[in-house]
Amino acid sequence: MNSEQERAKQAGQRAEMEAIDPELQQVLGDFKASVHAWSDAMVSRPRAARQTVAHRTWRLVAGGVLAAILIGGAVTGELYERHDRQVQQARIAAERKAEEQQRALEAQHAREEQDLLAKVDNDVSREVPSALEPLAYLMTDDPTR
Repeated sequence: MNSEQERAKQAGQRAEMEAIDPELQQVLGDFKASVHAWSDAMVSRPRAARQTVAHRTWRLVAGGVLAAILIGGAVTGELYERHDRQVQQARIAAERKAEEQQRALEAQHAREEQDLLAKVDNDVSREVPSALEPLAYLMTDDPTR
């Protein structure tokens, strides 16, 4: 049914074209021919192939981000190691200082103990009474007496 309608349309257009002025028919025919020629020329003309630039910016960005992460990790690791070393050195210095203070405190206690013992010895010891003094001289190894 479609094809019958199309045939009827084409027949109607032909009839209209025949009814149009022959000069107008010539102009329309020339225009149609020039449009077809231009279209064929555009289709068959040599074209310069466009080079498709594959945008690989994401790779560049990903590489930059990865490099930044690696550099940041290296710097952070170095800073952590340096901080850890400083903490260890401070701990060792504090331990040495505590040991020195402990030794000084022990030495002071030892001196105080010796002083106390000397004081107690001095306080406890008695002098030989004069009545027994000749016996005391006999006990000594001094040959002059």
